[in-house]
Amino acid sequence: MHAVEERPVMEKAGSSRRILVCIASYGRANDTYLTTLIAAYRGLPYVTHIVVLSNVSKYLGNDVEVLVGLPTRNPWSLPFGHKRIFAERSNDYDLFVYSEDDTLITRDNIEAFLRVSAVLRDDEVAGFFRYEKDASGKTFFPEVHGPYHWDTRSVISRGAFTFAFFTNEHAACYMLSREQLRRAIDSGGFLVEPHQGKYDLIVSAGTDAYTSCGFRKVICISHFTDFLVHHLPNKYIGTLSLSEEELHRQIDELYRIADASEKPAALLADHPEFRACDFGKDYYEPVDTEVMSLVPHNAHNILSIGCGWGATEEELVRRGKTVSAVPLDAAISACAEARGVETVKGDLKQALAKLDGKRFDCIIASNLFHLVDDPASTVALLAAFLSANGKLVASVPNIFRIPTLWRKLRRVSSHRGLGTFSKSGVHWASQWTMRRWVQTGGLRVQRVIHVMPQRHNLTWRLLRAVRPILASKIITVASRD
Repeated sequence: MHAVEERPVMEKAGSSRRILVCIASYGRANDTYLTTLIAAYRGLPYVTHIVVLSNVSKYLGNDVEVLVGLPTRNPWSLPFGHKRIFAERSNDYDLFVYSEDDTLITRDNIEAFLRVSAVLRDDEVAGFFRYEKDASGKTFFPEVHGPYHWDTRSVISRGAFTFAFFTNEHAACYMLSREQLRRAIDSGGFLVEPHQGKYDLIVSAGTDAYTSCGFRKVICISHFTDFLVHHLPNKYIGTLSLSEEELHRQIDELYRIADASEKPAALLADHPEFRACDFGKDYYEPVDTEVMSLVPHNAHNILSIGCGWGATEEELVRRGKTVSAVPLDAAISACAEARGVETVKGDLKQALAKLDGKRFDCIIASNLFHLVDDPASTVALLAAFLSANGKLVASVPNIFRIPTLWRKLRRVSSHRGLGTFSKSGVHWASQWTMRRWVQTGGLRVQRVIHVMPQRHNLTWRLLRAVRPILASKIITVASRD
């Protein structure tokens, strides 16, 4: 990577704070958004210098420095170029801002960062949260999807501010003070070769400060709007995003947790080495039609273990069932409760203690057993709550399938520790392991269903011999005898 030419810093009268902004901009597809970002930075009342990293030459004005080149041959390595620039100029600026070329950081964001930083610990960094707007003006949050969630144990108040940790650190941008940058560099985790681990290559470049340098990204939920940054393309609405209404239900619950004398336990422990997010529990699962079809028609009292935002449980209630649910955590329970689902909070033993004496016609455990420490013992705990003719309906992702095995053999970073619970937080899950867990837990397997990916044609789906290695999901139905 080399400089096209040096550009002068934008001097602002009456301002002494100096800010270095680095923007990663590959190709020209986002040039319209890039222009919007540059205009916003030009309007800041600070001494601001803008550097744009690209693979192609761009003229963006005499006050913008453009650096052309890639750290490696991989086009996705471009964002890593900002780290060397930050390090080389670490003594020249007070604040360092990195973003992708479609994520807008405003003056309000910067001033909120500075206010909040005064009350944070040395190992904490105030982080931002992306939002998008649909055509009607409704707000959505693209980082809130799949296994990503609020850590309810992290909620803390400091003075006028309340903070929490959200497990998806990605926001396509971050900000560090000079002292924080120096600490990141000294950690040895900042100036590293382009890589991927918990996140892909592009995302890793913007999250290494949190994942590899000893910092923790915290979100100021008490002043949440001050830390929202607009993802200008608004392209994830309806696919990877959560509505403002649903997210604020969780934040309201976090406030209640902050005021509580004891933090409620989550159902699943956040495994420190967890990397295989493809197999994490989806907090926002749609109605699980396959599982629903296996709930006996005469089952009236249903227990759902590992409830997320409650779509399946809500549908069961709509069908006239009495549903109790043990949610994944207290924050997501607020979404399920808004759907009319009765929740019992705590880890599994705490929740089951509150249900002592109750029996259920059907217990649902959706995509859960591969994520608990001891699946067989979990089955045994649940078996005690089944009625005489009760059924357990449990699903897991089929990890013993060809695409997953191939990635593990190729040592893809997200799959290296897969199957070793101490390394990945994920057990091998297949029809054979499910059968063993259920039988060891004291139940009898009645049916095993292989849910095939839609892309496989009918011929493949009818060949029973290959289902165990092609199925995307395994569902087991079990009973007491």
